[in-house]
Amino acid sequence: MPADAFEAALPFILRWEGGFVDHPADPGGRTNRGVTQRVYSAWRARQGLPNRDVKHIDDAEVHAIYRSGYWLPPRCDLLGQPLDLVQLDTAVNMGPGRAVRFLQQAVGCGIDGDFGPTTQAAAAQCSVGDAVAAYCDLREAFYRRIVAAKPDQAVFLRGWMNRLNSLRRAAGLPGFESARGLAPDSAAPSARIPDLGEDPSYDL
Repeated sequence: MPADAFEAALPFILRWEGGFVDHPADPGGRTNRGVTQRVYSAWRARQGLPNRDVKHIDDAEVHAIYRSGYWLPPRCDLLGQPLDLVQLDTAVNMGPGRAVRFLQQAVGCGIDGDFGPTTQAAAAQCSVGDAVAAYCDLREAFYRRIVAAKPDQAVFLRGWMNRLNSLRRAAGLPGFESARGLAPDSAAPSARIPDLGEDPSYDL
């Protein structure tokens, strides 16, 4: 993959992650630029740095956390464009493990959450357009299952779908081509919609 593939994909993520929020219904709690206080505290501890409020996270830390926590674990670096963007956005919004399982289902290989040689080969040999379409459809079905089972999350469905449809546009799926020339911030939300992370209670 191009050396700058991560930097090319990250702006889409950051537009949707927004700034600092502390929504009472957000399962992630205090979050800034998509990084929760829990994730930030753990990352700083691993760097030998003292804990601090996620409100004060800086650009270099944001990039390092996204690269080490959401780009590399689900092996976005082994995927071509735009599948790498779809994988990164899903890892951020739903957790790296779930992103790998969605990818495996979308490319038609065994679903075990382990990105190994079989998954890499299936991703390399797939029809990228078909895989991206199937992947996004899996995400949509997942959101709708959550809302059906957890009605208090219905307040976030419109925002989740707006993000997903913006991802479909960015990936160039049929039916979304007319929006591909939009200015970078024109499809961004006015307020951050929460990420789901790896919480197993959402696996319905």
